[in-house]
Amino acid sequence: MRILVSNDDGVYSPGIAALAHSAKKFGDVRVVAPDVEQSSAGHAITATRPVRFRPTHIFDDIEAYRVNGTPADCVALGINQWDRVDVVLSGINLGLNLGNSTWHSGTLAAAKQAVLLGIRGIALSAPIDDETFDFSVLGPWIDRTLETLLATDEAKLVNVNFPSEPQGLQWTAQAVDQYNGKVVPDEDPMGRPVFWFTVIPLEEHREGTDLWAVEQGYVSVTPLRLDLTDYEALKRNAFS
Repeated sequence: MRILVSNDDGVYSPGIAALAHSAKKFGDVRVVAPDVEQSSAGHAITATRPVRFRPTHIFDDIEAYRVNGTPADCVALGINQWDRVDVVLSGINLGLNLGNSTWHSGTLAAAKQAVLLGIRGIALSAPIDDETFDFSVLGPWIDRTLETLLATDEAKLVNVNFPSEPQGLQWTAQAVDQYNGKVVPDEDPMGRPVFWFTVIPLEEHREGTDLWAVEQGYVSVTPLRLDLTDYEALKRNAFS
């Protein structure tokens, strides 16, 4: 099995190192990731300039490349430069991607780009805000999750979120309520106006959703799809 590993935190993130080394237990691994952090880049692609694909020696036993582009760029290039990729793993993101945060997640965008190109995509995230975090704590659960998902290809696009202390795996639905997007005004050192964008989740942690599962200590495994069509609305508004 050929496994392409990417992320949105950048090629030097400890999360991608942990994921790549776990993935080596299941097949041949190559890392292709952004050269700098691209968090919240969403599914942007670079269309106005060429991008570079540079070998990067950061692992002794895994071939790695850095790209001066977005997570979606990395996956597109990685698949183009390596024949017969079987699955794309994205992460492990330093921070959860639950509920509506999946809309602007660069981590999930990398997995979605794989699916757009006909290859399975799995995004993985964890509640980590410190790059010195010891990923060996999650190691057995990363292995167990990959073993579960790579054993079947029924779910083409999957969003995985680890709690800080997992106690099991749970298949979940995405929480899809609203959130309050705030714009916070500020000033730069020269007194010029700048603005911060921040998000305040409004989702209720309903049982069976990704938010609920992680809160309960479960690894949330959410099957997703690219088709955004509202089929109920389509039926109601069908032309006669």
